[in-house]
Amino acid sequence: MAEISGKPIIIPVVNQKGGVGKTTTAVNLATALAAVGRRVLLVDLDPQGNASTGLGIGKQQREINIYNVIVGEVPVADAIQRTLVPGLDIIPSTVDLSAAEIELIEIENREFVLREAFEEVPAGYDYIFIDCPPSLGLLTLNALVAADKVLVPLQCEFYALEGLSHLLKTVERVQRKLNPAISLQGIVLTMVDRRARLTQQVEDDVRSFLGDLVYTTVIPRNVRISEAPSHGKPALLYDLSCNGAIAYAHLAREFLKQETANPDNRRPDNRRNAA
Repeated sequence: MAEISGKPIIIPVVNQKGGVGKTTTAVNLATALAAVGRRVLLVDLDPQGNASTGLGIGKQQREINIYNVIVGEVPVADAIQRTLVPGLDIIPSTVDLSAAEIELIEIENREFVLREAFEEVPAGYDYIFIDCPPSLGLLTLNALVAADKVLVPLQCEFYALEGLSHLLKTVERVQRKLNPAISLQGIVLTMVDRRARLTQQVEDDVRSFLGDLVYTTVIPRNVRISEAPSHGKPALLYDLSCNGAIAYAHLAREFLKQETANPDNRRPDNRRNAA
């Protein structure tokens, strides 16, 4: 396996709007990177627990989960589980995580809880992906404070740019006040339907607005991607030949090419002191 020096790169997958392919992107990009030899930890930070379900982690297997880590009941290493994908581990989630938003309010330095927990992640991971809830509340804020890069799945729809603008302003505020090391990894266009004129208009607008920050690879609407979670498998295991799985494999290739071309993307060893 090609090694990445220093600590793992922490990448929340964020969009305050639900139903945009956020969890699908987190699960399948993590799977594709693991398939080419990277060691990846996926943190399910959404109380719905869809990323856990999509990787075959049943409810009975989630007795220790990210909620227990956030409230300080267990160290992060105790919550990590292997998945059916070699090289890809997960910290699962349950609906209990909904209470964490309220409990965090009473904790001192509540924005830094996840970041401090990640300092104890066992060595060897190249990437930590965080599947964030569809909101910009305290859970997502914790993910952004812990982050090195932010990955944004963006559905090609009418209000896409308005929502993206709000999200980027949030990232900018976090960078200014809480985490100066954070930056944008990129935008992934999801649920792309080339038959719809609006899709092309939105894609053109986003690419004009953000240029090279938008990945060349786009994720198409695909029935097999939608079916895969009900079988507890990423699309790349459920049907490797479907258009959606192929697109995520291409996205992983583009992601790694970006990392190779920009070695500064790697997480600095003095990350603990950046605040």
